[in-house]
Amino acid sequence: MNKKLIDGFITISVGIILWLLPVPSGLTQQAWHLFAVFVATILGFILQPLPMGAVAFISISFAVTSGLLQLSQALSGFSDSTIWLIVAAFTFARGFIKTGLGRRIAFQFMKIWGGNTLFLAYSMVATDLVMSIATPSNTARAGGVIFPIARSLCNAFDSHPGPTARKFGAFLMQTVYQCNGVTSAMFMTAMAGNPLCVVLAKQTLNINISWFGWALAASVPGIIALIVIPLVIYLVYPPEITETPEAKTMAKQALAEMGPMSAAEKVLMIVFFGAVALWISAGLQHMFPEFPFPRMSATAVALLGVAVMLLTNVLAWRDIIEEGGAWDTLIWMGSIVALAKFLAYFGFIPWFAATVSASISHVAWIPALFILTVLYLYSQYAFASLTAHITALYSVFLALAYAAGAPPVLTALVFAFSSSLCMSLTHYAAGPAPIFYNAGYVSQVIWWRIGFIVSVINIIIWVGLGSIWWKAIGLW
Repeated sequence: MNKKLIDGFITISVGIILWLLPVPSGLTQQAWHLFAVFVATILGFILQPLPMGAVAFISISFAVTSGLLQLSQALSGFSDSTIWLIVAAFTFARGFIKTGLGRRIAFQFMKIWGGNTLFLAYSMVATDLVMSIATPSNTARAGGVIFPIARSLCNAFDSHPGPTARKFGAFLMQTVYQCNGVTSAMFMTAMAGNPLCVVLAKQTLNINISWFGWALAASVPGIIALIVIPLVIYLVYPPEITETPEAKTMAKQALAEMGPMSAAEKVLMIVFFGAVALWISAGLQHMFPEFPFPRMSATAVALLGVAVMLLTNVLAWRDIIEEGGAWDTLIWMGSIVALAKFLAYFGFIPWFAATVSASISHVAWIPALFILTVLYLYSQYAFASLTAHITALYSVFLALAYAAGAPPVLTALVFAFSSSLCMSLTHYAAGPAPIFYNAGYVSQVIWWRIGFIVSVINIIIWVGLGSIWWKAIGLW
């Protein structure tokens, strides 16, 4: 039988079984039935008998036709401003690729740092970091911009899958991928699932996380991790080639072929840095209310950036329409937000929090948060999608940690960062993973071994050193 048919049958069956079970004490039938739909949706995200957007669309349609939700309630998730922030940010990614600005940034870093293998890897990581500020598709920036350049570098140094992989390519591919998980964690707009964490934190704990607040909390542990991880991989999985003067020559030739910056690149660069400045100012206005910083929401800034790119022909309307990732994200995220919102509204989330709080009330919040963070991170082994992982477990672990007494904003951010950092573990954890793994430079055993090492480093840096930084900025 077709695997997708089996997966679809399993998904529907689980939903039906939950629907038919007796309603637990303290819950209404409406809350329990909506939970059954929510669980079936999550399972559909994991098994993917249909694309995630299709699964979410069917779920929200069923919730309406079965009477669980009114139409206005079911569609309320699509009006969430955070979702439109990520939709708008997807167009920045298209702009980087269409104008060639992403490649230009990569070659500029290569020209400066390309003298040896380690610093050449840092140049690729720096490119990823710059683009991650406003590129919510880590697959687009890692796979669409950086991977082709990295592959060209491998060819230039005669490093190919097989006997010559260790010369250069294996190290570079692993370093770029592992650091993509860190850059994905550093900004709210760096990975499509990050805004979902923000929305779920709002619905579960009634807290607001700003773009600036996220970036500030992630800045110190993120930068440390981006410095340490390439160095550790260099030591535990060293390349045979250590000097790469040819890379600088290659970068100079590529830049010469590209010629001067086009008008579209210049406009995109102005829009990009303007958006970043306004996102930062939105955070500073809360820290220093006496100063007249511009008062625009992060979503309004992103939408303004898209409008400017349209007015200046950096992007055409067809580019917006054809940005399938943005509209797919809108559908599945809007649907999940609506389901999660009314799970809380109908009393399921408070009921769950009250139920689990009694069982862990004797555990201090610091060890409880640490244990839950480790469990949450390594549970990614069971998932082939960061988004499915977040959808299935983020609110649950958030409620557990909060019930133990952990500070709400700190808790929400720790699990949000872990939602991206966990992609280090496997060759199927996130969108960029199959791209780099299928290049053939690293075996599955080596990939998992390095991934586990990197995961331990991330725990030490983000939970260990990060907690000192989070204490300094008042998160606990």
